[in-house]
Amino acid sequence: MSNLPFELLLALRYLRPKRTFVSIITLISIVGVALGVAVLIIVISVMSGFDHDLRGKILDFNSHLKIYGRGQLIENYPDIMRLVSSNKNVRGVAPFVLGQVLVETEPTDTNVESSVVGAPWLRGVDVNAESSVSVLPKSIVAGSFDLGGRGLVVGGDFANNMNLKVGDRVAIYSPADLKKMKALRGKANEEAVLPDDYTVTGIFSTGYYDYDANIIVVSLENAQDLYNLGDGIHGLMVMLNDPYQAPQIQGQLQQTLGDNYRITTWMQENSTILGALLVEKNVMFYLLFFIVFVAAFGITCTLITFVMMKTGEIGLMKAVGASDKQVMLVFIIQSMIISFWGIVMGVGLGLFAIYIRNDFLHFMNRLTGFELFPASLYGFGELPAIVSPRDLLIICIGSLCICLLSTILPARHASKMKPVEALRHD
Repeated sequence: MSNLPFELLLALRYLRPKRTFVSIITLISIVGVALGVAVLIIVISVMSGFDHDLRGKILDFNSHLKIYGRGQLIENYPDIMRLVSSNKNVRGVAPFVLGQVLVETEPTDTNVESSVVGAPWLRGVDVNAESSVSVLPKSIVAGSFDLGGRGLVVGGDFANNMNLKVGDRVAIYSPADLKKMKALRGKANEEAVLPDDYTVTGIFSTGYYDYDANIIVVSLENAQDLYNLGDGIHGLMVMLNDPYQAPQIQGQLQQTLGDNYRITTWMQENSTILGALLVEKNVMFYLLFFIVFVAAFGITCTLITFVMMKTGEIGLMKAVGASDKQVMLVFIIQSMIISFWGIVMGVGLGLFAIYIRNDFLHFMNRLTGFELFPASLYGFGELPAIVSPRDLLIICIGSLCICLLSTILPARHASKMKPVEALRHD
């Protein structure tokens, strides 16, 4: 005699493969649940990876806080830097100048027919202080982080788009140059406005397309000359020990500096894209659970078919003393076993797909000739993914609950059968 409970023993017996139509439906139900769970894990993990990597790129290249003069330049920035650095939560402070410029290449290769024009954002940095607020000096992949003289460091994607390499020269037109050219156009005293020539000394790669394709870097002094700032700067970049304490430190520094300065956090400056990612992840979570609902209907169909086929056995069980609860429990346990194996298979399939995601992506790119995950659109060279134990637990428990809810109707129908009617039907 088996020591297993009567309900579990009978449920296992009913699930034993017998090459019947019901066995095929059971297998399809398991596969349906597995696919639903796998899709949920893949999509939510990729969305979590996007969020994590995007925050990482933002925090690596940009500061946690930015300090601006309210409606004016910051003239006495060394004093402000010392005042900000006195806060125990501040890890580093560096000045910056930031603005859009017009860049024109000066090709020396005879094979290049004409120059290329672009309009990147120019960032002026203090070479000695920049390493304390960003990973830019450590992100050089060609040349060096040399901004001496008229040195220029550009992003890898910008260099590719402009056909640039280390040692090439470019002309940079500042907004003041362009305004002067426009003002003198067609006048008797019209004169040529010569741009400043710079030499590409280094190429950086942060792994985030928006930075690598749209940012060029010069020394703070050269940026001040381009924008006619004198000794002033546009602002200060502040790095904190804990980036998620930015709102609290923002309040502390605002009290210290007063109302003549405006302070923004990295969360505020990137609120649109970070908020959109969070909303999209939550919406995808709810929408994709409907796939599990569809798979759960497969379990419902399986149990309805099974109840119809086992009507006589149900009547016999009730005739020998089985209670409504016991009969109902047989089919609930049967559904739990189907759901369990479907979820286990789904978790395994989803984790395997996450593991090979980039290899599969590269294979499909080679096979189809199309870039299925373009960096210019998504900002990342590879498909990011993070498997969160919390998300995994929610997916597994949620899927199990949905599958169990799908068994209530057929299991309750079986438990309410009258023994005489069931045996007469058989």
